[in-house]
Amino acid sequence: MRDCIVIGSGVAGLRAAIELKRLGIDVAIFTKDKASESNTNYAQGGIAVCLSKNDNFDLHIKDTLIAGAGLCNKKSVEILVKEGPDKVKELIDWGCQFDKNENGELNFTKEAAHSVNRILHANGDATGAEIERTLLNKAQKESIEINEHYRLIDLLVENKRVIGAKFHNLKENTLNYTYAKSVVLATGGYAAIYNHTTNPSLTTGDGIASAFLVGCTVEDMEFVQFHPTALNYKKAPSFLLSESMRGEGAILINDKGERFMEKYSKQLELAPRDIVARSIFSEMQNNLKDHVYLDISHLDSEFVKKRFPTIYHECLKYGLDITKEPIPVSPAAHYTMGGVKTDVDCKTNISGLFACGECACNGVHGANRLASNSMLEGLVYGARAAISVKAYLENKNFSLKTDESTKLTGTTKNFQTKIKNLKDRIFKDLGIVRKLSSVTDLFECSLSSFQTIKNNNSIDIDYRNLLIIAILISRSALERKNSVGAHYCIDTPWPPTDKSHVSLNIKDLEKWT
Repeated sequence: MRDCIVIGSGVAGLRAAIELKRLGIDVAIFTKDKASESNTNYAQGGIAVCLSKNDNFDLHIKDTLIAGAGLCNKKSVEILVKEGPDKVKELIDWGCQFDKNENGELNFTKEAAHSVNRILHANGDATGAEIERTLLNKAQKESIEINEHYRLIDLLVENKRVIGAKFHNLKENTLNYTYAKSVVLATGGYAAIYNHTTNPSLTTGDGIASAFLVGCTVEDMEFVQFHPTALNYKKAPSFLLSESMRGEGAILINDKGERFMEKYSKQLELAPRDIVARSIFSEMQNNLKDHVYLDISHLDSEFVKKRFPTIYHECLKYGLDITKEPIPVSPAAHYTMGGVKTDVDCKTNISGLFACGECACNGVHGANRLASNSMLEGLVYGARAAISVKAYLENKNFSLKTDESTKLTGTTKNFQTKIKNLKDRIFKDLGIVRKLSSVTDLFECSLSSFQTIKNNNSIDIDYRNLLIIAILISRSALERKNSVGAHYCIDTPWPPTDKSHVSLNIKDLEKWT
């Protein structure tokens, strides 16, 4: 029985495991795919951190609180901003190669809703891959055990205390009961439950769904951030065109070649993401089109190729040259502010269960995440989760259990058609702009389907989790009686009169049924 297992191998999970190892705690990582397959690895945007001489903590805190539309936990934000610089310096000490200017100094850039240049990038638009590489190398140097292709099925809880997790070992096709004195959830968000998303397919809210089923409170599930500019071209995948492009001067135009953001915000293309995404949605609706265009072709072509090499080469695969022509884009589900409710020490309401990163909701992002704060959150709160685990282990007695493994002989039912249909409907009914009638219908349909399959042991876990997350988003959207941040409902367009959060738990599910 291990001291701790970390579920997830993105920035938060790796940083938690590294800190646990440093604290002398027996830790192992379990991850759904190969270790590098995570949202972190695909993140083009940078990491926001107060290290520039032109920046200060108060400015970064203020920008974060404004973007969060009044629903941030100020204490969480202050911790993020003030502990962030040391965590980034540590990352640099471990070999992370952030881009530098001609003087050999860290190169700070600007993104939407930031008042100063404070964004660090690596390899132009491949920051996430560089951070993931650095943390994986550090984990390997520390001899941290990493178990790949372990799909989380359920968390194991006895007497309101976590005792491990049940996994499907996809390589061996076995059912594994892995016992541990504590568990850190770092399983990422749930943007991949939408059919149009910038996320890898594995980010389906597995950790959140599993935590909810064992009694964890979830919060702010209605807040789904849509990245305004994802490639929308023929059969090309929904590839992210980084916000940094707009930070460097890219503009948005409609099919008539007209720049349109001036109609929606004084901040133009650098308005907060929810505003830009809704503006694009409105422009598409008004012109009966399924996309607008992002144009950076007016900038020097060599600068664009050097600054955005990943985007340049990816678009070129489909015959699109961003240095010469506007690129068709539309909003796509990108980041989820909701998750398992935690305090600033990453504690959930289940003893021994901690959560950090995108699967957690500690209030740092409020109703709308400030661009590039997510990487910083993973570093800061991943480390804090480890410190909390150590304190927990020092004050508890444990009954030791031995891991179990059973060969799976049957196969789960295939629900791929139902999954696709539900993802399509989720994008339509829980998208950028919502209607109460559509949200209500989706909630009732998802709840009914879940009730039908919940006791079926041969059920597809992806379908089960998809239904749970759909229920939680739609119910949270119905509970919120106003529009704020990333949640916009045409039936309740007015701003909030209070700063309340929507919290749900398994007892609520029992009431609804």
